Amino acid sequence: MMSGARTSEAVANLIVRPLLRADYAPAWRAMQAFTDQRTPATPDELWLIEHPPVYTLGRSAKMEHLLRPTDIPVIASDRGGQITYHGPGQLVAYLLCDLSRLGLGVRPFVNLIENVVIDVLAGYGITGSARRDAPGVYVNAQKIAALGLRVRRGCSYHGLSLNVAMDLAPFEAINPCGYPGLGVTQITALGGPRDLAVVADALVRQFKTRAGYATVRYTAPLTLDHLTPTTPMNPQATHG
Repeated sequence: MMSGARTSEAVANLIVRPLLRADYAPAWRAMQAFTDQRTPATPDELWLIEHPPVYTLGRSAKMEHLLRPTDIPVIASDRGGQITYHGPGQLVAYLLCDLSRLGLGVRPFVNLIENVVIDVLAGYGITGSARRDAPGVYVNAQKIAALGLRVRRGCSYHGLSLNVAMDLAPFEAINPCGYPGLGVTQITALGGPRDLAVVADALVRQFKTRAGYATVRYTAPLTLDHLTPTTPMNPQATHG
């Protein structure tokens, strides 16, 4: 049995892996492995990533939403949702959280993430809003942040992508999140900062507040052999 002290410590602490440029597939496999091998005593982690150009498909994605062929890779993942684009200048935050321990269901957790992004935008004088029928955050009916999660054994992985200072042209080759004609925007176009590290710090602060963590501890950036702070990745556990 896990002691109450260890339970409280795990709930109270959020570990943050600082901003890193990383390919999508290795980061995805690391999230799967982390989730498979975490225990009730494992603190939650937030991984901050900037991906090279890639289209990703959620479990319910339809290829018809990729409107034309491009030279950008397409990866089918196990997250929820449809098709989206990741690329340089976009902040991706992977949320590896024990939802059972936080006392949250999937929909309340989605609402929390949306409100975190709305809070970050408000700090730059940008008014964002959520839509019940289409998860994510919007500014003037244009999407600025996309959400996609997978929950396994009561724990989440994947997370959100927030457009900060990127080339938005690759979105023209898709129906973003499966919605034909949906426009996209980004923080710099609305007068906000272009530095991903600045936006990442704001996002961490807001997530800490909304989720109720007592402390945030920054540790080493994610590496391809990362699984938990004390356990090496088991290659056999990266698929599931």
